[in-house]
Amino acid sequence: MTDSTDLTAARDRALEVRRLYEILEQRFNGRTWSSHELMLGFSNDVGYVGRLLLAQDGTWAIDGNAEAELEHKLAEILWWVFVLADRLHIDIDTAFDHTMTTIHSALSTTIARTAPSD
Repeated sequence: MTDSTDLTAARDRALEVRRLYEILEQRFNGRTWSSHELMLGFSNDVGYVGRLLLAQDGTWAIDGNAEAELEHKLAEILWWVFVLADRLHIDIDTAFDHTMTTIHSALSTTIARTAPSD
């Protein structure tokens, strides 16, 4: 099992920022965003990362600094993951640890099984 202290602190901070957004949503829209609206925001940012990668490669023009925008968007995507997990009542710390353990084990087994013989 990994130490999830940093992940927990990041999640808590992300959810505090989400609460601030909810105050504004309530004031401006009379309600907070639905799970579907949150997912649309997330998927929009994921799509923009694709364009920023193109910009970093020089095949898509953008105004601004692609690297700085990538840093911002990747952090924002992490924020979205915490927010969506919270909305869906998923313990993301436990899910992340379990998923990484499962993937690590499977990859280690495959690497050992496919090692070249001398």
